[in-house]
Amino acid sequence: MLRGIDVSAYQSSSYDTDGLSFVFIKATEGRSYINPKLAAQTERARDAGLVVGFYHFLWPGNLSAQADYFVAHAPDRPGDILAVDWETTSDGTHASNAEKDLFIRKVKERRPGNPVVLYANRHYWLDVDRTSYAGDGLWIADYVAAGKPRIRAKWRFHQYTDDPLDKNVADFPSKAALREWAENV
Repeated sequence: MLRGIDVSAYQSSSYDTDGLSFVFIKATEGRSYINPKLAAQTERARDAGLVVGFYHFLWPGNLSAQADYFVAHAPDRPGDILAVDWETTSDGTHASNAEKDLFIRKVKERRPGNPVVLYANRHYWLDVDRTSYAGDGLWIADYVAAGKPRIRAKWRFHQYTDDPLDKNVADFPSKAALREWAENV
């Protein structure tokens, strides 16, 4: 299993990259938020030779506009992974299954050269999701032993803790295999 982390504006732009193969960086949220550390956090990942992913925190409504906003602000490089973060918003709502699915499809239409994956916690995947649509792969959050999420679905990434930061593993035999998948999905 490959090790990785995900970062947002809450983390430093000089995060530790030792032993990591990949990083997911929060790019946008809704139609108005851009991570102010996006450029610096991206530079840090690229300088370390990591496979880089970017995620968008999805809000209900305005799916085409949110997809446009995300692809306008997430760096555009073949082989980068794009992800939708589907969970409860700060106002207690969440995008519907249809909205989540449409957003993934819209991002894939706009960036056909990048894999587009779904990030969801175990509760959302098992109890909220009704379509099992995760685009090019599932990134599941379940805080148990790394690589052992309590789901039956095939997953690509597993976030297994958020202490002291979000730590993940990827189900690929090597960083080269992850990079090849990301460049050829």
